[in-house]
Amino acid sequence: MKLVLATRNLGKVRELKDMLKSQYLQICALHDFPDAPDIVEDGETYAENACKKANAIADYTGHLTLADDAGLEVAALDGVPGVHSKRWAGEDATDEMRIAKLLAALEGNPNRAARFVAAVAIAKPVPRNSARFVGRGPVPRHADSTQSARFIEHDPVPRNSARFVGRGPVPRHADSTQSARFIEHDPVPRNSARFVGRGPVPRHADNTQVVIGVCEGHITLAPVGKGGFGYDPVFVPAGYDKTFAELGEECKNRISHRAKALQLAMPWLETEQHR
Repeated sequence: MKLVLATRNLGKVRELKDMLKSQYLQICALHDFPDAPDIVEDGETYAENACKKANAIADYTGHLTLADDAGLEVAALDGVPGVHSKRWAGEDATDEMRIAKLLAALEGNPNRAARFVAAVAIAKPVPRNSARFVGRGPVPRHADSTQSARFIEHDPVPRNSARFVGRGPVPRHADSTQSARFIEHDPVPRNSARFVGRGPVPRHADNTQVVIGVCEGHITLAPVGKGGFGYDPVFVPAGYDKTFAELGEECKNRISHRAKALQLAMPWLETEQHR
């Protein structure tokens, strides 16, 4: 079975491939699909962005697709950079520029607590004669609402309730408790990875699964280590005295936020492998 990784980030591809070692999977990434569309990550949450990428690339390639969105949440900065971690220092910023901005923002602040959060979404392609609806966020550019899909916009979701993405044919008066699968709740529990639950839609009716992984830690005073990517040189996971960039891929790929999310996603992925 082929699994497409919805990313062009070579560091992330290497990391995900190492975590997903399986004799049943043929793993490829977006460099194998050079004409694949660029997906704008404009969601309000990691889960929204991960779902958007997974669904769009699954439909484009016709294969099972895994996408993730992750961010660094710094306590002293009220959770910033968060879902905007990649673009916080500018659209074309390098990892070094992002780290420099983070350390400047924390200069002189003794509170270095932070955590990485990752959402991993796995999506199956939707047959051309099926409908899809998205409860929140923009409609994918490739979608043809005039022929196969009716996109339904819901009222804003209260802050203390779940955000959702639904799929499949939906009655005109659909209720989110009947037709939607919940993908994100507030707040994300600390010190844990967790499955993001669904409404009462049967498992076989779902085309997308989403999970959340969290890794607690703190920010160093200066970058240390040559490995990893992103903010890895300044993040020390709880229980360790070295940054992700120093610990090496083998250790990081056991304890990271992305690893915790994938551990939760694996049962569903393994079920799909054997269908």
